Order: sequence, then structure tokens, then C-alpha cells
Amino acid sequence: MNERSHTMEQISPSHNTILKVEGLRKYFPVRRGFFQKVIGWIKAVDGVNFDIYQGKTLGLVGESGCGKSTIGLLILKLLEPDEGGILYQDQDITGLSQNEMKPLRKEMQIIFQDPFGSLNPRMTVGQSIEEGLRILGVKGHAERKIKARNLLEVVGIGPDGADFYPHEFSGGQRQRIGIARALSVEPSLIICDEPVSALDVSIQAQIINLLKELQNKLGLSYLFISHDLTVVGYISDTVAVMYLGHIMEYAPAEELYDNPLHPYTLALLSAIPEPDPDGRHEQKALAGDVPSPFNPPPGCKFQGRCPLVEDRCRKDEIGAYKVNEEHMVRCWKAVEG
Repeated sequence: MNERSHTMEQISPSHNTILKVEGLRKYFPVRRGFFQKVIGWIKAVDGVNFDIYQGKTLGLVGESGCGKSTIGLLILKLLEPDEGGILYQDQDITGLSQNEMKPLRKEMQIIFQDPFGSLNPRMTVGQSIEEGLRILGVKGHAERKIKARNLLEVVGIGPDGADFYPHEFSGGQRQRIGIARALSVEPSLIICDEPVSALDVSIQAQIINLLKELQNKLGLSYLFISHDLTVVGYISDTVAVMYLGHIMEYAPAEELYDNPLHPYTLALLSAIPEPDPDGRHEQKALAGDVPSPFNPPPGCKFQGRCPLVEDRCRKDEIGAYKVNEEHMVRCWKAVEG
């Protein structure tokens, strides 16, 4: 792999685009031997493009290990991209140092999958939220305390919860606390990294409804990362389906669910349980295993599991084809027939 580069073609911002990602790549070295010589690269994110619009939600969905969470970390600059560009609020943040990113930290927050692991067990809930308020510039302790209790009330926990420790709450309540802590710095963009996957189904619905309510009230933008297409379809305005570092299909949520084109998208949708026991539901089981990101096959990364595979798929790099201005699919056969 070449030396790390932040160079890219000029990204043109859209008037209502809060975040634009173009050509994003992140490769991790594989080392062996006494001298830890690099013998190859794991292509975790391999040329990803998408937009997140102000006040809207982009759902990023795919199987474990496809690179979803890595994208979230790259956007927040918790990992440095190897290539490509990230434009936030019309500002290219790709090459910014950690010091230069500090003023933007409060504008981009993250909600983790494990709320207990993200909360300091030695601090009360109120103290954890007050940390964010201190960063925001609220200097008075009394004012921070009032604001922390108000935030807890906003997310559905009584203000008295500020005096308790994380272990004294249920999983769903801890996730509400994580949301309150993210809101404490008044962000514009929140990365939701599998925020409901560790919760019971009934609690998942409550948290999703809370996120939608907060979005409508505060104008928040979300990148919602999940492996669950049902959840993604409910909360998202646009959906990107990811496989082995590539986005395979990208479309408005309603169009993607009504008119899925990529065989991988079709397989994921067919795996969603049918709520009507009398409804006809044909599951499209995928053969084979996910190839190694260390040694992916040439051509289409999905070729080993695809029912439509042909010789062209095994030889040529498959680009993104436009179905219309908003719908993209990485499959020539889905478009050409």
C-alpha cells in the first residue's frame, strides 16, 4: 500500500448536506515474524461514498465485520483514513490533527452499543453528564447540575437519577443516559453504533422512538449503524447496504425496501421475519462464507455467494451503477439484466 495520503478531488458540498464522505479507505496492516514485517492489508473500508443530510438519518447496515463501525470511527477522526475525504459542514476535516479537531468534538458525538462500558462506574450519572457541560463552557456547578437533571428528564429518566451510579440502572436506562450525555454538548451529528442491539425488542422500540423524537425536536442528524434491517428501515431516511468494505446498494429507505436490486440486499430483506403467519415469505439463503478481507477475490466481493454470478463478476472490478439520481447499486447485472 502507498504512503498515507489525504489528497482527493475537491468535494462539492450540498446546501443541506451536513457530512459528505468520498472515496474513504482504511486498510489495516497484517504483520508476521520476529520483525513484524507487513505481509498484506485488511481492507476494512475500501472506497466508500455517502452523504448525510441535515436533520436526517443515514442507516448503514451489513453483517458483522463489513466495516460499518470503522466508518463511524473514521468520521469522528478516532481513526485516521488512508485515502478519501470527509467534509463536515462544508469544512474538509480529513487532514485535521487531533488538536485541530477539538473544537469540532462537541458537534459530532457517538452513542455506543454497550452503554455500561461507556460510562465511568465510579461517577454518578449526573457527574458523567456534567463532564460534557463543562466542555461546553458551563462553569457554575449549580448550573451544570440543573442542566444535567434536565437532560435526564428529556430522555425519559427522572432528574433524581443523577444521584445514582450506572450499575443501578437497567440496560435501556443506561442507553438513555448515554444519549443524554451525547446531547450535553449540543451536537449536530450523532453516530449511533448499534445502539439497540444489546437491548430487548420492546426496549429497542422505546430507544428508537426516543431518537426520532429528539431528531424532530432538535434537528439532529444521525449515522445509524446496525445489522438489523428492520430497525434501520424504521429510523432511516436513506439506507446504505455494506459488504466487505464496499457499499453494495444505496437508496432512500422506502425505495430500497420496495425495489431492492442487489442480491445481497435481497437476501438480507428475505431474512426479516414475516409478522403475518399466513403471509408468503421466500427466504433467499446465501451459500458460502464471507471471504477474508485480507485476501478478497478479484472482481465483485460478493461473487462467492451470489446466485447471479458470471465470469465478468470474477474478473472485473464492479463499480457503482446509478439506477436514478438517488439509487446506486454495485452490480452490473442488477441494472443491465
